[in-house]
Amino acid sequence: MKLSTKGRYAVMAMADLARSSEDRPVPLGDIASRQEISLSYLEQLFAKLRRAGLVKSVRGPGGGYRMARSLAETRVADIMLAVEEPVDVTRCQHQNKGCMDGGRRCITHDLWDELGRHIHLFLNGVTLEDVVERRVLGASLRHAGEPAMEAAAE
Repeated sequence: MKLSTKGRYAVMAMADLARSSEDRPVPLGDIASRQEISLSYLEQLFAKLRRAGLVKSVRGPGGGYRMARSLAETRVADIMLAVEEPVDVTRCQHQNKGCMDGGRRCITHDLWDELGRHIHLFLNGVTLEDVVERRVLGASLRHAGEPAMEAAAE
C-alpha cells in the first residue's frame, strides 16, 4: 500500500507551517522551498486545506498562511481528508460492492477493508502537535498495549 504525494505533501506542508507560523503568516514559497515541493502543487493543496477550515490565508505584504486551529486539534486524518486522499487499501471501486465480477468480494476483501479502518483510526489519533513534537514513533505500539519501541529494543 502506498499513499499518494497529495496526502504526504499536505501533511509535510502543514507540519512545516505549524513550526514556522508562531507569530506571522508563512508564505507558501517558503514552505515549498524548505520541503522541496512545487509551489503550484502547494497552492492547490492549500486551497483545499483552507476550504476545510484547517488554515487561514492572510493577503497583502507579509501575507501567507496561518493555522486555523491549534496543533492539538488538528488531526492528520483531517488533513488527509481535506485534500481528498482516501486511505482505501482494497481494490474495490464501490464501497458496497466487491472487486470481482457480479459485485462479489474477493476472499481477502475484509482483511484489506479492516486495514484501511485501522489506518484511518491511527491517523485520526495523531495530531499535528504529535508530528511536530516527534511523538509519533512507537504510537502504534502504545495503542496496541505494547511497550514503546525504545523499551522493546532494550
